[in-house]
Amino acid sequence: MLTTPSSLDQRFGLSRHVVLPGPLRLDGGALLAPVEIAYETYGTLAPDGGNALLICHALTGDHHVASAHPRTGKPGWWQRMVGPGRPIDTDRFFVVCANVLGSCMGSSGPASGDAATGRPYAMAFPVITIRDMVRAQALLLDHLGVARLAAVVGGSMGGMQALSWAATFPDRLDACLVIASTARHTAQNIAFHEVGRQAIMADPNWSGGDYYDGAPPAAGLAVARMAAHITYLSEAGLTEKFGRRLQAREQKSFGFDADFQVESYLRHQGLAFTDRFDANSYLYITRAMDYFDLAEEHGGLLAHAFRAARARFCLVSFDTDWLYPTAESRSIVQALVAARAPASFVELSSPYGHDAFLLDSPELDRVIGGFLGTGA
Repeated sequence: MLTTPSSLDQRFGLSRHVVLPGPLRLDGGALLAPVEIAYETYGTLAPDGGNALLICHALTGDHHVASAHPRTGKPGWWQRMVGPGRPIDTDRFFVVCANVLGSCMGSSGPASGDAATGRPYAMAFPVITIRDMVRAQALLLDHLGVARLAAVVGGSMGGMQALSWAATFPDRLDACLVIASTARHTAQNIAFHEVGRQAIMADPNWSGGDYYDGAPPAAGLAVARMAAHITYLSEAGLTEKFGRRLQAREQKSFGFDADFQVESYLRHQGLAFTDRFDANSYLYITRAMDYFDLAEEHGGLLAHAFRAARARFCLVSFDTDWLYPTAESRSIVQALVAARAPASFVELSSPYGHDAFLLDSPELDRVIGGFLGTGA
């Protein structure tokens, strides 16, 4: 078992990497050993261990929740939410955020070395599920000496993990906050992901996933990111920001160059993504999201997933989120009510679509601070 600090945020964050012996039994039947997990912690664990809070990140997120990303130098993806005196108050909570299983930011995934071959796993990495990600997080918390969580918080795919925590380890958490998420993917969700996967696999550099000694399938990954990014926005937000405005004349040329500003924006998003993410990880994680069906895991009835839950729940949706619309959150709340679990729900108004939970939102700050009792 090895734990090494990789970087220290000058204010309050510590980034670490741990190698746990495992094995971790996956839903697909495979045993994964060892299990590597990259994570960050903020604040101090109370002597009784009762102030731990787990943040679960979304598909393209990472564990750098409130400190600068080491590759891009950009602020943490939820830095406005996590810190001293903020809604997720690190003066009160010991905050943990772990890079998910299957990712490429230090946790075990397709780019990790396979001890049996000495080469990256590539597509030989075992299939993973959201519940597998949660089990890996539980191993990390065991390693950290955290037996019970004051809360689990997550948005989008992070919300799926939070729900899976409540269903898989009902005795290990006191509160569950789910933002802009769903209990299962719709056919439309799966279809958008499949377009992205096919873009990656159609890139000549993908080479069946065995590209780590050469050029990565950057073009395919960029297209996948562009397609997905559209689903994170709203029509009103795109119209307000770009409309049908053309590029400045000196930047524009007719044909297949980026004539419209929105085209240029999407291309920038796609290219920037390839600098920090692995194409095979994108394949594995999107597939894990598509497999996720909390009701199916519990006999086909969503309420059964929460029968043993001891936590109180809060569900948050946004009125312009068409990726995981409010109806998805309402169905979860109905299942919680049927399971007699304490639940609150709020739909917030925002022009920014699914990504609203990542952007400045005083209303969301108040909801989170109120639910966690920080009053921020």
